[in-house]
Amino acid sequence: MTATSADPHPAAPPTGSGGHPQRWLILGVICLAQLTVLLDNTVLNVAIPSLTDELHASTSDVQWMINAYSLVQSGLLLTAGNAADRYGRRKMLLLGLALFGVGSLAAGLAQSSAQLIAARAGMGIGGALLMTTTLAVVVQVFDEAERVKAIGLWATVSSLGFAAGPLLGGFMLDHFWWGAIFLVNIPVAVLGLAAVAALVPESKHKQGDRPDVLGAVLSTIGMTAVVYAIIAGPEHGWASGRVVVAAVLGAAVLGVFAVWELRTPHPMLDMHFFRNQRFVGAVAGAILVAFGMTGSLFLLTQHLQFVLGYGPLDAGLRTAPLALTIVVLNLTGVGARLLPKLGTPRTIALGMALVAAGLAAIAVLGGAHGYGGMLLGLVVMGAGVALAMPAMGNAIMSAIPPEKAGVGAGINGTLGEFGNGLGVAVLGAVLNARFTAAVAGAGVAAVSLPAALAAADGPADRARVADAFAAGLETSQLVGAVAVLAGGLLAAVLLHRAERGGVERGSAQPGPAEPDRADPDAAERDRA
Repeated sequence: MTATSADPHPAAPPTGSGGHPQRWLILGVICLAQLTVLLDNTVLNVAIPSLTDELHASTSDVQWMINAYSLVQSGLLLTAGNAADRYGRRKMLLLGLALFGVGSLAAGLAQSSAQLIAARAGMGIGGALLMTTTLAVVVQVFDEAERVKAIGLWATVSSLGFAAGPLLGGFMLDHFWWGAIFLVNIPVAVLGLAAVAALVPESKHKQGDRPDVLGAVLSTIGMTAVVYAIIAGPEHGWASGRVVVAAVLGAAVLGVFAVWELRTPHPMLDMHFFRNQRFVGAVAGAILVAFGMTGSLFLLTQHLQFVLGYGPLDAGLRTAPLALTIVVLNLTGVGARLLPKLGTPRTIALGMALVAAGLAAIAVLGGAHGYGGMLLGLVVMGAGVALAMPAMGNAIMSAIPPEKAGVGAGINGTLGEFGNGLGVAVLGAVLNARFTAAVAGAGVAAVSLPAALAAADGPADRARVADAFAAGLETSQLVGAVAVLAGGLLAAVLLHRAERGGVERGSAQPGPAEPDRADPDAAERDRA
């Protein structure tokens, strides 16, 4: 295959060249664009009480305010990545920033829950384009020698956004009305547009003249239905008609998508990637790190505000050590230095074990020792994420040909978003089940913490409600810890097998096109 470019800069840097001459400045621009997406992923967590009061939002409304963005973004990531590869990563990056800025303006001016949910869905379209193009551009402008470090810094900014969301949201809520948490995205988006237009080179790869329209439609419908089932399950019951129909529809459509992608001459997603154990192992780890981290943050922000009584800004400050630990360790290059020494499997296994240990520490110590126990768990989790995430991101992207970097970033982002939604849904469901049973035993009839606190009769009842929530939090965090640990072991085993297989074939590290070599048709397509 050959890459085409509408810009004099090469789409993929030659090996050993060091990459694009302005690659580090471009990385800064890319990280600025990424920051706008990630701020919005977490900024709403601290605004839940404000939205409940000022928009008279129900529990269901709040869930959809948070999840509408992820639902749309998850459904479109593969399509957005394919569009970026085909039509130009710079073009799609600019379009994503513009759509995200317009959506933020609409969200900030929303007058009802329905308007805010619709605006958040619109922001998800821009977010899908940004999530895929930022990582794809990083892969294009850096050579293999510097790519791990660049992906580590990209992940660092992602973590900074993860931390800054609650902090920024808390600050804005302390000084302004809730709409300001969205309007603050607009100057960042405008600055990002100017910088991308001036610095980022265009790169694209046209695999044939015809886009895979049917594949795009099938992937969007299938992923949206599956994510909807995950989001709606805790609210409506996993056996309810709408959840079962959505899950079955999503699974069936994704099955048709897989068959179509195997048969079409120009697929948007080469299904033979999933024959590569290196790729599959990194994907499994990425899903479960997102599962544990996002589900944990979703629960902790409510615990800090509703149970421990912190305001929005104080709650945001107390979740910051998780992401700040990631930022410090990645900026100092700890993960990048350990990866060559330990190897990808051991690095990911160690990182995932630390994430699991952090979740377990929050579960065991957070209730008994208050914030001090949570702080220890957050720092340990941050150390684990700093080790695991760059290694997993590099493993995913290195298992995919560079000309398909957009699709690779789409896979990475899709499964990360899937893990985010799964974490909120599953850990939230575990918490709610334990909490509902506990408050019922205490004689308080309510299915949510705010409702239970409102229905409580006196300080003693409120204390029992808080204890019930803490017990539910402990159980849900332990479930997350077990899932993350299992994912880490699975990822390490698959990656070890892949590397051992590469050594046996005479190649310790499989090249980007390695997954296609298991399929003679893929090789034929490459020659074509």
